[in-house]
Amino acid sequence: MKNNAIEGITDSLKDIDSFEIVDTCLSAIEAIDILKHKVIDLMFLDINMPRLTGLELLETLQNPPLTILTTAYSEFALEGFRLNVVDYLLKPYTFQRFLQATQKAVDLYKSHLLLERNEIDKTVDMYIRQGDSFQRINWEDIFFVEAMQNYLKLHLKEKVFVIHQTMTSLEEILPKDHFFRIHNSYLVNVCQIEKISGGRLFVNGNELPISKHRKDMFLNSVVYRNLMSK
Repeated sequence: MKNNAIEGITDSLKDIDSFEIVDTCLSAIEAIDILKHKVIDLMFLDINMPRLTGLELLETLQNPPLTILTTAYSEFALEGFRLNVVDYLLKPYTFQRFLQATQKAVDLYKSHLLLERNEIDKTVDMYIRQGDSFQRINWEDIFFVEAMQNYLKLHLKEKVFVIHQTMTSLEEILPKDHFFRIHNSYLVNVCQIEKISGGRLFVNGNELPISKHRKDMFLNSVVYRNLMSK
């Protein structure tokens, strides 16, 4: 069945060397079957689909591929970024805007590969994309990570790096014994905590909130455990 939206995306991808088109489909049900049987690194997903919307599809996937949403409805943008999509293309979009979204996906994919390689090699260094280059940093130098929509801010002692990465994927890579998610928006290097007072903690002069539902787990797994070991 002919679909102008699908043809537009595939034609644009053929003009970009970085991509191989694995498959196309017209519904979320078809997409689920394809994702089960094929390796998909990047998915272009329309929000308006029969029976199951693109957003509902993303909600059902445990480990979705990198996803670029395409839609004619701007009101779903915030919901899309809550689901950690790479980008949100509002129809009608230009090829320049399409290229910008795909480049963001390529950068994020390369960043994932570098981080995974670091995990396999068990190194203490990680590489993050900064402009046209990759910056090497030591995870021990990270004081805390702050989530900003589909960006992350890595706070070091005297620098802040901004990267296109989800908090969940970065949390999986960093050493779990050293980093704790105290809030949806904050991941903290526990070795850098200066003080804990009530529902807040202090890191490098910054006051950060501890979520109520994470506070007991944080105290039990980090604070009390360290006190018991001394």
